[in-house]
Amino acid sequence: MVRSYDVNRPVPPELVDRIVANGLRAPSAGFSQGWGFLVLDTPADVARFRGAVRPDDHPEDWFAANVDAPLLIIPHSNKEAYLDRYALPDKGFTDRSDAWWPAPYWDIDTGFASLLMLLTAVDAGLGACFFGIPVERIDAYRAAFGVPAQFHPIGAISIGYSDEPPRDLSSRRKAQGETVHRGRWNQPAT
Repeated sequence: MVRSYDVNRPVPPELVDRIVANGLRAPSAGFSQGWGFLVLDTPADVARFRGAVRPDDHPEDWFAANVDAPLLIIPHSNKEAYLDRYALPDKGFTDRSDAWWPAPYWDIDTGFASLLMLLTAVDAGLGACFFGIPVERIDAYRAAFGVPAQFHPIGAISIGYSDEPPRDLSSRRKAQGETVHRGRWNQPAT
């Protein structure tokens, strides 16, 4: 995750289009595609984003309020799209309840799309970072960009040419045996 970008080097429009197009190929439950993406690729829009998400208390502690990248993509999930889709006859949940969902697939699927955007950016030689928006600033963000109520921002993705020195984080990465189990939880994968 890159947090410092060369703001004088914009991401070419064709690369922005490729990043977004690859994200839209993500899987979604019932092919609901309950997502929406706001692309901010001008300095004025990025500044407006920072102003909208800047918390009153300790703004310096929030990456969202201080990010300076040539490109931001804000992924939004739309729970209603999933409830509508699964109320159709081929799914059979006519009450539109979310009680039977084992996890919020609207957020998960939007996260899948976000990951594909991150991977596309990195594959193209860019740096990127997924980060959160302070919950108390979501209404201000919505107002600043006219985001409809049914779309909920799950975070934001900053993208650009890295302005950071290379880092080796291999010593901090957990070993596979600590996180992957085979057959039973107490059996580490080898």
